[in-house]
Amino acid sequence: MLGKSPLADAAEQLWEELPAHRVEILNGSMSVTQPPDGPHQESLTWLIEKFFRAGARQAGLRYVQGIGLWLPTGPDDYAVPDFSVVHADYREALVEKNCYAPHVFRLVLEVTSSYWTYDTATKADVYARANIPVYLIADRRHDQVLLYTDPKDGKYPDPQHFKRGQSVPVPESVGITLDLSVDTLLDGDD
Repeated sequence: MLGKSPLADAAEQLWEELPAHRVEILNGSMSVTQPPDGPHQESLTWLIEKFFRAGARQAGLRYVQGIGLWLPTGPDDYAVPDFSVVHADYREALVEKNCYAPHVFRLVLEVTSSYWTYDTATKADVYARANIPVYLIADRRHDQVLLYTDPKDGKYPDPQHFKRGQSVPVPESVGITLDLSVDTLLDGDD
């Protein structure tokens, strides 16, 4: 569990020393990312509005930003997705240090920043191994949105690619019907 190893201790120290930075441990390696830019945060605010209007709460879901996702890839591994859709009772799945068990996550979304390969490669791997049903990446570096679904044996099939001018359909497995604008996911405004 977190806090029982030198790596976990170092992560906890960085949490305290670098407010607003994101500290994660994936595959036994620590990553620290700087605070997000304005368009990144606008995308997340827009998502909250979209999921609210789609009736996510009435469907037994919650949508949250920046909560910990406990990962089965190592004893101290956890991620902090930008945006998550979780079961309404997710609080009962608290593991430790504000991290929740993966089975309550229906969808996770990352908006890329300077560490775009981390979101497009490393996180795709660990989220598949955690059996997260839907993983969306707003890949601002390549001006596209990637949709990973239905992991099997710890791997996602090749993602669907969506370009500007298109909408990404949220898979039915999430529990609501909703289309998301690629342009807004990438730019953060309508």
